[in-house]
Amino acid sequence: MPATTGVISYPIPPYQNLPIEPQNYQPSRFVISAISLGQITTITTTANVNYVIGQLVRLLIPSAFGTIELNEQSGYVLSIPTPNQVVLGINSSRMTAFNSSATATTSQPQILATGDVNTGTVSTTGRSIPTINGNTQIAIPGSFINISPQ
Repeated sequence: MPATTGVISYPIPPYQNLPIEPQNYQPSRFVISAISLGQITTITTTANVNYVIGQLVRLLIPSAFGTIELNEQSGYVLSIPTPNQVVLGINSSRMTAFNSSATATTSQPQILATGDVNTGTVSTTGRSIPTINGNTQIAIPGSFINISPQ
């Protein structure tokens, strides 16, 4: 009988398995400050975005802000013209205007990344992310990147 040399893997102890915290994952959600409607849709946010071209994102627009047709719509990032803008492949030419002066008592309009590490396209042109131990991994557009302090 041949000798086996294997690694025994046990469950990760609870003190090493940090709780999932939204601030530890990129891409994050961003508050929308303006929407330019047309054949493509340009979203302006209140902070610089960390999305990449080809990434799938989702819009959440409360009714007080208008453009309710975009609520719950998903689209791919076509370009990033400025650090706080993304151009989406959503035709919004016949939608109602966005009301940036609206005040909502419950929530603000948001743009969020969609997906997890199981979605998106992997290719040789994927962006590399350095890990803690110096190795690199490919980020899949649409994926959440764990940046938790470990």
